[in-house]
Amino acid sequence: MIRALSLIVVLLLVLLPDFAWAQAGGVKAVTVTTNPDGSQDYSMTLQALFIMTALSLIPAFIMMMTSFTRIIVVLSILRQAMGLQQAPSNQILIGVSLFLSMFIMAPVFEKINETALQPYLNEEITSIEAYEAAKIPMRAFMLSQTRIKDLETFVEIGGYQDQVKDPQDVPMNVLIPAFITSELKTAFQIGFMLFLPFLILDLVVASVLMAMGMMMLSPMIVALPFKLMLFVLVDGWNLIFGTLANSFGM
Repeated sequence: MIRALSLIVVLLLVLLPDFAWAQAGGVKAVTVTTNPDGSQDYSMTLQALFIMTALSLIPAFIMMMTSFTRIIVVLSILRQAMGLQQAPSNQILIGVSLFLSMFIMAPVFEKINETALQPYLNEEITSIEAYEAAKIPMRAFMLSQTRIKDLETFVEIGGYQDQVKDPQDVPMNVLIPAFITSELKTAFQIGFMLFLPFLILDLVVASVLMAMGMMMLSPMIVALPFKLMLFVLVDGWNLIFGTLANSFGM
């Protein structure tokens, strides 16, 4: 757990603007002013307020820069395709997505730990150097999962056509939205392939019920046990988790 928290701290270095970590003398969180009557006033600096605000946004940033988005979207589509509204629950889906993301991102986190976190904790490099070192594995991971078309779209929208000649030159503020777009597209493609067999089963059950004159009976209720049986017989969770992991080139 301590190691995971340390890696999250390094990711924080990747996400926060450079100038927030470029203060050699540290950040004064609270300023104390003594009044003539002996009382004291306390005020928070804008820089400390900015850092505290950024801390609340770190979970969202980390989820958007890792494999979490693709996994949670695919699992949500799978639950909808099976006709299950609350099973597995949202908490279980988020937990499964989180730990599967940690498994998939482990090589990236290990590289960040070796090149940025440990040298920074040992005071071998500065915070800015740790920031630059931590960016490299994250950029490599996101670039490997981002489509060129999505990169070109956001480069054009941002007006970076003259500055970007190679995907390696794409700035982070362009790479992150392009990566998210590619992740959503890939997740929907996988979700579509998962949805098809369950849709076919729904059509078969609906046709049988209509042929038997049972039009008042919901096809979804009748098809649900058959969907669950099919999913269990083909070892669905193993196939889905394996497919998701392999989709990231593992």
